[in-house]
Amino acid sequence: MAANLEELGREIKVVQWRQYRALDRRLRGIGTTLPQWDALRAIANRPGGSAHELAEATFQSDQAFGTLAARLEVKGLIRRSAGHGRRVRHELTAAGEVIVSAGREIVVGVFSESFGDLNETERKRLLRVLRRVGRRLAALDGGPPPER
Repeated sequence: MAANLEELGREIKVVQWRQYRALDRRLRGIGTTLPQWDALRAIANRPGGSAHELAEATFQSDQAFGTLAARLEVKGLIRRSAGHGRRVRHELTAAGEVIVSAGREIVVGVFSESFGDLNETERKRLLRVLRRVGRRLAALDGGPPPER
């Protein structure tokens, strides 16, 4: 049984790694990387969000997200402004919105290719199983599951 579990865990990692590489390679064609696009996507989904909220949404530390946000600001893709207390608000610029939109088309394309051999029933089943595993890991970890 242990070998099967190791194989399953490794196969999940392989799929994630291959998707990451495909996404990053294609996103570079529009002048961004997967971590940058994911940060822009998170800001688009949470306009005015704090660095901490956005770091959690992108699976980064607060420090790593702050460094990435500084690069995005220099590139003219986001604006950061003072919020309540020490909070810094993040918003997309028009250029950032263009990258998010173009990136979404790329992401949908890669995911369509990734899961294209699965029918609707299989995709729904896979999603249910992965969510169940995620909830179990969150319970073991003691932390909340990441936002969707």
